[in-house]
Amino acid sequence: MITLTVSLQVRPDHLDPFLEAIRTNAERSFTDEPGCLSFDVSQDRDDDHHFVLNETYTDEAAIEAHRSAPHFKQWREAVAEHVVPGSQANTLATRIFHHHSPEADR
Repeated sequence: MITLTVSLQVRPDHLDPFLEAIRTNAERSFTDEPGCLSFDVSQDRDDDHHFVLNETYTDEAAIEAHRSAPHFKQWREAVAEHVVPGSQANTLATRIFHHHSPEADR
């Protein structure tokens, strides 16, 4: 499995439209892409304009399918409008192991 971790900073006064855009992207990625196993969005507790996205995909083909999906194009447009230029950092990694509690699904 492959994980994608994205860290980014949202522009001042763009928080609400960003949240709408990332909610749509996360939901569509998870529901429309069979290779997307999870898509978590976290907001920094000390800086409400800093976000970390944690995504899990089955393999490289699933990552490519994600990047080719119609909603991904809309997401890229939202990034250009709402994210501080140069603040986005993407990290692809191979997941070694995973621990999960049923409480995490709440």
